[in-house]
Amino acid sequence: MASFTDKKLSDVYKDILHTDNSNTGISSTIKQIKCGDGDTSALYLSDRNLKAQPSTDSTTNSVICDADGNALLTVDSTNDLVKAGIGQHTVNTQYAYFGVSSGVGANYVNNRHHVLSFGGNTQTDALADNFQLGTGTDPDTSFTTADGAGTDASVVVPCMWLVPDNVTIDAVYSLEGGDNATGATTRMHLMSYTFNSGSTSALADGTLLAHNSDVTNAGSEQAYKSTWTVDSADVAGNKVILATFLTTDVTGDYSVSVMVKYHLR
Repeated sequence: MASFTDKKLSDVYKDILHTDNSNTGISSTIKQIKCGDGDTSALYLSDRNLKAQPSTDSTTNSVICDADGNALLTVDSTNDLVKAGIGQHTVNTQYAYFGVSSGVGANYVNNRHHVLSFGGNTQTDALADNFQLGTGTDPDTSFTTADGAGTDASVVVPCMWLVPDNVTIDAVYSLEGGDNATGATTRMHLMSYTFNSGSTSALADGTLLAHNSDVTNAGSEQAYKSTWTVDSADVAGNKVILATFLTTDVTGDYSVSVMVKYHLR
């Protein structure tokens, strides 16, 4: 940019940035920075605050780069996100995990949506007590607890991921492996529910969040990775999230790990 040296004010005043403050300079009251002809910028300034507020939302409203021009911090006001790092990941990206080992999976019944444990939990001390969500194309959208194997509260709690805040599901991946020479077709789902604390109508308002494509599992000599389809990304706070596994034939026992990539919103 050329300097103002030897220039008349009338030739450069539009390029001079200032705040409307009755010629008192910067004060404790934040003011919008303008150019000499009155056009406004996205910057606001005081002796205590700095604010950036665009007139129009964009996926790259504010960008901080390194010396090579790589974006290190980006504010996406269109989607209300902040991204950081060379890979430009959402700054509050987190991961949650569901899974089962073949010891519990040995008790699975074919063509039923068996619910996987959340985190490091185990479903129950009695491995035969397996929590199931029906035999439909997708898992059941509600579940009633009752005294008995597979329905009491002790098998439900270790499988629930309670999300206290609004979250968005960004991606879901899974790994699975069997222990038999021959395998079967397997499929998995991620569901959200309204959790009714203290009620036997424990789970209600089920919503399909994500699912994987059917895996034709050929047996114990190979493990499989799936990248899931996200069907409904946004989950409201105080919902619970569950993951399920179904096999069309119990010719073997399965170990399964499900990884959920998400961010707070």
